[in-house]
Amino acid sequence: MKKVSSVAVSSQIFQNVLYRQGYRIVGANAHSAVKICQWTKESLRNNRVCYKELWYPPVESHRCMMMTPYLGCNLHCLHCWRLHSGDRPGLTWREFPLEIEDFDEPAQIIDEAIRQRRLLLSGWKGNPKVDKRKFEEALTPTMMTMSLTGEPTLYPMISDMVYEAEKRGMITFLVTNGTMPKVLEKMDNLPFQLYVSILAPNRKDYIRLARPLIKDAWERLNMALELLPSLETRKVLRLTMIKGWNMTHHEDYAKIVEKAQPDFIEVKAYEWVGESQKRLPKSAMPCMSDIERFAERISMLTGYTIRGRYEPSGAVLLTK
Repeated sequence: MKKVSSVAVSSQIFQNVLYRQGYRIVGANAHSAVKICQWTKESLRNNRVCYKELWYPPVESHRCMMMTPYLGCNLHCLHCWRLHSGDRPGLTWREFPLEIEDFDEPAQIIDEAIRQRRLLLSGWKGNPKVDKRKFEEALTPTMMTMSLTGEPTLYPMISDMVYEAEKRGMITFLVTNGTMPKVLEKMDNLPFQLYVSILAPNRKDYIRLARPLIKDAWERLNMALELLPSLETRKVLRLTMIKGWNMTHHEDYAKIVEKAQPDFIEVKAYEWVGESQKRLPKSAMPCMSDIERFAERISMLTGYTIRGRYEPSGAVLLTK
C-alpha cells in the first residue's frame, strides 16, 4: 500500500477547509480557486455594490469573478484572513513554493473558474430578493479579480492569464504583495488595474507584520515600487491600516507614494475576519474616523486629493 505523507494529508485538509468556506478548487493540479465575492452577493440581493464599482469604471460588482491562480504565498501576514500552514496544531503543508510538477494552462483555469462560479451562483436563481436581470448578467463575468487568496504573481503564466481573460471579454484586476517585481517587469500583458498592497512604511514593521518566507521581501517590494511609474496601466497603492500596528510614520508612507507615483491610493481598514482573528485583537480594526484622519494626513504630505469615502469597506480614495 502506498504511504501518504503527512504533508499531503494536511494539503487535503486545507482544501477541505477552503471548500467549506465557499471556495472551489480549479484545475487538474489544484493550485487555483474561485469564490463568489461578498459584494457580488450584496449586489444581487440588496443592490449594494463594492466601492470598486463606484470608483473604478467599468466595474460591475455582480459580474466580477474573484479568483486566484496560486493557492500559496511567500508571506504570512498577520492581518490575512486565510489559513496559513502551521496556524493549527498538526496542520502544515508546503504553500511556498507549491509542491506541484506542472501548472495548469491559463485558458483551462479561466474556463473552469467561470463554470464553477456559475454553479455557485445557480442556487441564487430562486431567491425572491435577487434581481433577475442582474442574476442572468452575473453568469457571464466581465471582470476577473486575481486577489482571492495567495500571491497571483507566483503563477508563472500570469501574463498569458491576463490575455486569456481579455479574449473572453473580461477586464482584469491584479492584486499583488509586490515581492515579484521581475514578474511585473516582464509581463507582456498588463492587467487593466494593478494593485500593490502596502502593509508598513519601513523594513522593521514590514517584517513584523508580513512575516515573509523569503529573506529579501522588503527589498523586492521596493523594487516593485520603483518599477510602477514605468508600467503603462492603471495603478493603485492599497495601504492596509491596522490600528496600533502601522498607522504612524506618515512621512515614510509619503515617500513610498512619491517613489511609486500611483494613479490612486486606497487607505483601507484591516477587517477582523477569518484566521486573522486568532492573530490580532479586534481593537486592531480601525474605525472610519481613524481611516479618514490617516488619509487626510497622507493627502497633506503627498498632494493627492481625497475623492471618495466608503464606510461599509472602511476605505478612502485619493487621486493625483
